[in-house]
Amino acid sequence: MKILLVGSGGREHAMARKLFESVHKPELHFAPGNPGFHSLGRLHPVASDDVEGLVRLACELAVDFVLVGPEIPLALGLVDRLEAAGIKALGPTQAAARIEASKAFSKDLMARYGVPTAAYLNFTEFEPLMAHLTECPVPVVVKASGLAAGKGAVVCMTREEALEAGRSMLGPDRQFGDAGDEVVVEEFMSGEEASVFALCDGSSYVLLPSAQDHKRIFDNDLGPNTGGMGAYSPAPRATPQILATICQSVIEPTLKGMELEGCPFKGFLFVGVMLTKAGPKVVEFNCRMGDPETQVVMSVLEADFVDLCLAAIDGKLSEVRVPSPRRHAAVIVMASEGYPNSYPKGRAISGLLEAGSLENVRVYHAGTAQDSEGQVVTAGGRVLGVTALGETLKEAVDRAYEAADKISFQGMQFRKDIAQKGLAAWAEAANS
Repeated sequence: MKILLVGSGGREHAMARKLFESVHKPELHFAPGNPGFHSLGRLHPVASDDVEGLVRLACELAVDFVLVGPEIPLALGLVDRLEAAGIKALGPTQAAARIEASKAFSKDLMARYGVPTAAYLNFTEFEPLMAHLTECPVPVVVKASGLAAGKGAVVCMTREEALEAGRSMLGPDRQFGDAGDEVVVEEFMSGEEASVFALCDGSSYVLLPSAQDHKRIFDNDLGPNTGGMGAYSPAPRATPQILATICQSVIEPTLKGMELEGCPFKGFLFVGVMLTKAGPKVVEFNCRMGDPETQVVMSVLEADFVDLCLAAIDGKLSEVRVPSPRRHAAVIVMASEGYPNSYPKGRAISGLLEAGSLENVRVYHAGTAQDSEGQVVTAGGRVLGVTALGETLKEAVDRAYEAADKISFQGMQFRKDIAQKGLAAWAEAANS
């Protein structure tokens, strides 16, 4: 079996490792991949947003299927082009990918089909947006509707922050480019967040292990939002009862709505949920797995990943059962100096072998490259995802930090409080 995996981040590295461990022993190809992929298969220098190049590569390789990791190629219609060329692919079509590529579309979809979410208004003009932000209650959430690399949602605690967010999106500077052509303003929701993942085949679905992410750059959830600074799985707050509610009130009406809209969803549906006092409400949908959540979800997944992918592609997920995870996983993101703003590249990384040699530890490459001498160097804002498994969450967290302490590069930053809420929640559950 030949599989082509599209992408080059930590999410794709974790998926690649899970494919590699399949009983099918597939021949793996990556486009473009990164230095962490070398031991798992063959890398091809085709960018993940080069739709025509990826279709050409998939045809030349005669792959059995293509697994698309990131959102941008999905939003560009890669799955549509692959299927038109007779190549099976796992991921939503361009029309279905709008559930992430357009937050306005996503919010309107939820409103039409009764999916619980924050109250909202959409804006395409600067003056009405600013007038609303001058009068609306604060805190408030201001979101660029389009794809903004996980940084387009601004939680504004004050009126001044809200107005500044509005200016940054629809004002003269247009800091988010085309992603800010439409802006969604949402009521602020309080509670704990959880990440729920459904693998879908257009009508049926299976739940993958839940996770909890850490979006803010600094400890204690301070500083600006990032693409994610760490995660753990499973999420203790996502109890069986909560998950059953999310399936009934969110996932099932969303899939039915997408079918009725003429764009059935096939692939990984990421549901970011706020666990409010009124019940779970959707924060956002993504049309792919999260990063860094994938690193921990793949670590605890008790199923053959190739079999799951094939069942989703062939519309047979109603026949599949995914066992509950038996272990816990935690990931710590090692980020570049300056992230989530501008950051340097090309800084040498040491300690990768020492960290990766620890028992039940995987170091996933997110933003790395090799220099002319073959040294692994930084090449992104989020550089590595140090991931560990444990029989308990505490064991996983301790092991992940032990491994993280062996890695070094100039300007390296990472949070020191990953999974503290999860540890408290598990302790609370044990004592109740």
